[in-house]
Amino acid sequence: MFYQHRTPNSTGRRARPDGSAVTLAHVTDPAAAPVLGEIVERLRAVIDPELGDNIVDLGMVGEVRLEGRKVVVPVKLTIRGCPLRAQIQRDINASVTGHPDVDSVRIEWGEMTPEERSAVMTRARWKAAENAADTAVPLRTRVIAVASGKGGVGKSSVTVNLATALARMGRTVGVLDADIWGFSVPRMLGMPDRLQAEKVEGREKPMIVPSVRRVGDGILEVVSTGMLVEDEGTALMWRGLMLTKAVEQFLHDVRWGDLDYLIIDMPPGTGDVQMGLARMLPRTDLVIVTTPAVSAQKVAIRAADMARRSFLRVAGVIENMSEFTCEHGTSHALFGSGGGAALASEIGAPLLGAIPIEPAVAAGCDAGEPVVLDPSTRSSVVFTAIAERIDEETRARTDMTGCSARDPDVVQISVRAGSPR
Repeated sequence: MFYQHRTPNSTGRRARPDGSAVTLAHVTDPAAAPVLGEIVERLRAVIDPELGDNIVDLGMVGEVRLEGRKVVVPVKLTIRGCPLRAQIQRDINASVTGHPDVDSVRIEWGEMTPEERSAVMTRARWKAAENAADTAVPLRTRVIAVASGKGGVGKSSVTVNLATALARMGRTVGVLDADIWGFSVPRMLGMPDRLQAEKVEGREKPMIVPSVRRVGDGILEVVSTGMLVEDEGTALMWRGLMLTKAVEQFLHDVRWGDLDYLIIDMPPGTGDVQMGLARMLPRTDLVIVTTPAVSAQKVAIRAADMARRSFLRVAGVIENMSEFTCEHGTSHALFGSGGGAALASEIGAPLLGAIPIEPAVAAGCDAGEPVVLDPSTRSSVVFTAIAERIDEETRARTDMTGCSARDPDVVQISVRAGSPR
């Protein structure tokens, strides 16, 4: 941080993650500049417990003023009724009142605008990504978690068809079946073989080797607890902590290759596995699957809320079981209509596509041949279009990796469209 002293009203500024400047100190008396600088540095010791970063760098602190021996600290909360307000107040008082030139502190509370909240979430997610532990997933890999608010919406069939469509395009795609209890990916991809482990140079413990299936010019690398049990009918009676540990092992102890994508089939809901994944792979994007019914849409929004609270980006919404078209060409909305579009609009994410109801989808999953491999089906066309859209966005993001800020003191972070607020 630096302080400029051009006029009696000089201002110190620091860059926000979105590139804008946040005022840290407004010096009305040039003689107060050193004291205010020290106070602002003390405020860096105040950590927002939920966001995991100090309130200064998060842009929560406005123009700090010195009125005699009283310090005035404007603080903007993400929401006015933030339950952490009392703790933040205690920490500010403890940090600032210890200064020898300060007798008291007055905090002026405010609320962030939607744009400011977006910048804070970007900063928090960046911070989490910077501090995340290493995994065996290559950094260049785009990680996409396929999530849903509840079971029975076809999340696993979306996962395998999306992964297969990307592989058909020549990509190397990892598939992690994180639905530990309800594993179904091995059957849907026709890959019943058990996982093996082998010794890897430089590691004490052997690493799990994914099962591999070639799809055109691409490759699928698949890991699932269904490849660890004796047969598909075996029940896994694990508690929440064991579920999280299993996902952690799949991220740390699997010998993933040079993946272009890692597609993760999440369990339904917003429990331990989802929270663990957000902690271990904070760069994950979520694709939320819902059915057209309004009731399903209202449940699916919980997955979006989980993403927001975990600072994960929602890449889009897929509406599954959209409609059925009979042999006469008449379409029937068997499960209602509009749920996917309504959800996408409400959470500010794109609707990636609507998968029609076709018997070929279920038949393909039962036979281990995803429907996307049959270009004659409507579902294959839609899945392929979704995969192409995701791949196009991924390549556009990769092309921007060489960008840098002109000012070396400014950290430039790309704020992706649709980031949760």
